[in-house]
Amino acid sequence: MNTDHIISRNLCQRPFRFAGRAPMILWAFTVLVGCSDLLEETPKTVVAENFYQSAADIEAATNAIYNPLRNVRSEQVAVLSAHTDWGYGRGSRAQYNDFDGLNATNINTAASRWTMFYEGIRNANLVIFHVPQSEQVAQEVRDRFLGEARFLRALTYFDLVRNWGGVPLRTEENMEERDVPKANADQVYAFILEDLRMAERALPAEPAQPGRPTLWAAKTLMADVFLQLEAYDSAQVKAKEVIDSGQFGLVPVQRVEDIQWKIFGPDLVNSSEEVFYLKYARQSAQGNGLPWILNHPSTGLYNFGGAYAHYGDAANPFFEQWDDADLRKQLWSNVDFGLGATTLVSGKYVEPEAPDNTGAGNDLPIYRYAEVLLLFAEADVRASGTVSGEALEALNQVHRRGYGLDPSVPGEVDFGLSEMSTEAFLDAVLQERAYEFQFEGKRWLDLKRLGRAEEFVSQNKGISIAEKHYLWPIPVDELNYNQAMDASSDQNPGY
Repeated sequence: MNTDHIISRNLCQRPFRFAGRAPMILWAFTVLVGCSDLLEETPKTVVAENFYQSAADIEAATNAIYNPLRNVRSEQVAVLSAHTDWGYGRGSRAQYNDFDGLNATNINTAASRWTMFYEGIRNANLVIFHVPQSEQVAQEVRDRFLGEARFLRALTYFDLVRNWGGVPLRTEENMEERDVPKANADQVYAFILEDLRMAERALPAEPAQPGRPTLWAAKTLMADVFLQLEAYDSAQVKAKEVIDSGQFGLVPVQRVEDIQWKIFGPDLVNSSEEVFYLKYARQSAQGNGLPWILNHPSTGLYNFGGAYAHYGDAANPFFEQWDDADLRKQLWSNVDFGLGATTLVSGKYVEPEAPDNTGAGNDLPIYRYAEVLLLFAEADVRASGTVSGEALEALNQVHRRGYGLDPSVPGEVDFGLSEMSTEAFLDAVLQERAYEFQFEGKRWLDLKRLGRAEEFVSQNKGISIAEKHYLWPIPVDELNYNQAMDASSDQNPGY
């Protein structure tokens, strides 16, 4: 590992994996080397043709892809968690709970997320365009960074297409063009898979630094995309390749605090469970915003209180039917802040030493090994039409760990093969995902993918979902300034 790019634990409490130079606008780069340099963020202007001449230049440009994605992801996860059968938003976020589409305020915030996603895509496009021309850099190094840029671009388009549907495909070939037509969802998915196939070939088996993607991350994202496209055989194969790699394992836990500190803790650099996480630093303006968004001051789990902007309700059937012995349920605490005695606040992300509201050190999981197991379990059963012992074991490993048991040892909470029809098994996988990935931005996308959002939201919240709630609106600025799009035909339904 290149130690020049790591902030020492003594200075900043934990490593910051992407200290380097990063574009702030198109050709302005920021030097981020030591802890003090992170605070100063001294701009350095460079000319494009003189850049990308060394591995350090390419690394700096690649690091720039992460900046907008790190900024947008914690808010994206919070918003998606209100679009569920178990989660609620407070204040302006309460409107998500109506399931009647977005109002003017939330349309604007969705547009801000759109902008940040496309900023990440723009920075990836720059790397993909320029790096092949950097003949002074070894081909192996160029390929690795190209694979990283393509992985991140694919991940970002996967976010866009699932939440907005068809979107403009801005690539390294058209990145200077303002007017780019809206691609349909099938075209976006084909583009994502093309990027991932190239990333899979180019990325290393071991991360160059903690937080950088590997070929296993590419295979996991491919499995997720294939599951979305109902290509179950392909999803099963890719998830199985990750499992068979022997690179990952579930982190054992025995109590709630183990979940908080050993899986999601602010001091972690990585763990056996990490497939791909976005990395944050315990430093002002470099941290994860989610702990502040979720926590309530009364719990003492976040040293700057918290906004408690998202919460749960113990009277919701989702929580009532959840086994109290499941440690993941115990991450929730009853806190009545004016909405009633059954109000719940999540303590999943603990950070007692953040310097301010923007400095939480907790990394944000994008893919954990728990998800690889559940992706495999679902894909295997959907592909074969039967419940195999291997699929059942994958589900049981995640289930056991939720109860604080050894994931690798059969236990009393296991699902049994004889009791599991195919339908019951798939329902169990869906419910296990609901318990395991709270505040990781998965549930709403799962329910939409399976066409079961209306069923579960009606069952657990007593609300019907308006058609326009399923896709967020294309931003007005995009429709106004992109002359290749038509506001009447290209806008999503209901807006």
